[in-house]
Amino acid sequence: MLARTPTSAVLDGLLGEAPAGYVTLDWLMGRLGDRSFGIVLLLLATVGLLPGASAAAAVLLMVPAAQMVLARPTPAFPRRVGARRFEARRLAGLVRRVVPVLRWLERFIRPRWTTPFEATKRAVGGVVLFLAAGLLAPLPLSNIAPALAIMLIAFAYLEEDGILLCAALAAALVMLAAAAAFVWEAMGAAGWVPSLL
Repeated sequence: MLARTPTSAVLDGLLGEAPAGYVTLDWLMGRLGDRSFGIVLLLLATVGLLPGASAAAAVLLMVPAAQMVLARPTPAFPRRVGARRFEARRLAGLVRRVVPVLRWLERFIRPRWTTPFEATKRAVGGVVLFLAAGLLAPLPLSNIAPALAIMLIAFAYLEEDGILLCAALAAALVMLAAAAAFVWEAMGAAGWVPSLL
């Protein structure tokens, strides 16, 4: 059985194939193969760390996340979104920032404890869908925790590390439960939720 190519090497190869001017999401999808969902989640979550871009990243993250829940083979964006051009140098800059971190993480994260593929894809998609909604919260720095959680989930999914993936999903569910409790308390304090007593 051939060893799985590390994600950092896949992204490095992507840089070598990128045209000089502009690229599109459709171009990106066409070159990622079976890793398209994971890498798209990883890259968009990285963008979600940026305060000014977190809302746009959240909306874009919801597209592949919903498609994972539906067990689609690869992500597909609406034609207008998929054909939109962005500068190849920006993609290159993002990849160059991510790759050294991935190389360091790949020393510890590796394929182990294989999980059922379709069920895993649906579970990952569902959790990412809720975390992406958290990126839309209009609070300072509220984008950081969900974006980091999505990055960790995406990387564990990409590297087929079932142990890390289960831990990351569990942590994300705790985070979502805490956020839901906070919202419920805030709504109660504002008088939007009737008292149960």
